[in-house]
Amino acid sequence: MKVLEGIRVLDFGRFIAGPFCAALLADFGADVIRIDRVGGSEDRFVAPVTSEGEGAFFLQVNRNKRSITLDLDSEEGRAVVRKLLLDTDVVVANMPPRTIAALGLDYESLRKVKPDIILTASSAFGADPAVRDRVGFDGVGQAMSGAVHLTGLPDHPMKSMVPVVDFSTALCCALGTMMALYERKSSGQGQEVGASLLHTALTLSSGSLIEEALRGLNRQATVNRSPTYGPSDIFRVKDGWIIAQVIGPAMFKRWTRMMGRPELLDDPRFADDAMRGEHGEVLSDIMSDWCASRTREEALAMLEDARIPGGPVNTPRQALEDEVVRASGAFHGVDYPGAAAQVPLVATPVSLSRTAPAIARRPPTAGEHTEEVLRDAGYAAGEIAVLRERGVI
Repeated sequence: MKVLEGIRVLDFGRFIAGPFCAALLADFGADVIRIDRVGGSEDRFVAPVTSEGEGAFFLQVNRNKRSITLDLDSEEGRAVVRKLLLDTDVVVANMPPRTIAALGLDYESLRKVKPDIILTASSAFGADPAVRDRVGFDGVGQAMSGAVHLTGLPDHPMKSMVPVVDFSTALCCALGTMMALYERKSSGQGQEVGASLLHTALTLSSGSLIEEALRGLNRQATVNRSPTYGPSDIFRVKDGWIIAQVIGPAMFKRWTRMMGRPELLDDPRFADDAMRGEHGEVLSDIMSDWCASRTREEALAMLEDARIPGGPVNTPRQALEDEVVRASGAFHGVDYPGAAAQVPLVATPVSLSRTAPAIARRPPTAGEHTEEVLRDAGYAAGEIAVLRERGVI
């Protein structure tokens, strides 16, 4: 039996933070129904990879779900939602509170229909009236948190090109949803689970924020070099690039031995992690000279022998083909209509030994399960036909 078997989720989420939260619940057995716009919602078609235009991130964050299409702007569409709510445990929606309220998906409206409902609603900036209606995406959270300032070149801030804040917010939402479901077992009551891209981004940047608050260092970007320990940088080898990270005295001692530079242990510039970070440019230059005469395979093998964390800087193609990545069981291939090859979905990032998650269903096409879901909710064939004729589904 799956952990969340018997739990029904209505997923109104868009893009990543909401949909990936719902996907994680589905991986552990929840019956997740994605509510698409008629014709397919906008997040379905970002970075298209199939003949029908479905996007890469859409496929990753919508596995294990069923899809119905529904016109939420119509009263008939909202009536369908209210009927589906009667057999629903969790509603997921990552939209500004104003939008959620306008669609009748705010917590007070939902609990009138289903008193023990759980609403998981992430937003850009949180629920405070001063900020709740502002719109924002992953990159905005990264930029406002201080992270972008510390990344890249001193005169050219750079954000991460992967949506770290969106996915991290989804993980927080999944955790909050599980907490609410657990608490409901004893109280019998639902509640609203909240999260925001901004607070997630600030959490990811919290070490730098606390350091600045207490020490006022006004740190600037150091490209890929860590300012707080070292050597920690990205280094060019004969056939590409690698990353290596040295933290703590024991690891630094092993690194000096590998470099053939034992005298560095007695150099006061490298007395502890903080000093090694402060003089990290010197250490990076030594490591760069060492790397320049070695291939990626040679350098990484020596780092592994010295028990120093290191890895290749992979292109996306190299990441797909990396033997370590593949051996980790990272990918789950699924067939999808219109895809030229199997879609390599990344497996659930958390595992349980006895009640393991699974990707058992490919991502749905738009409205693929509309009739099935409506029949389960008690709609007769004639009623479904009328809804389709009127453009509600």
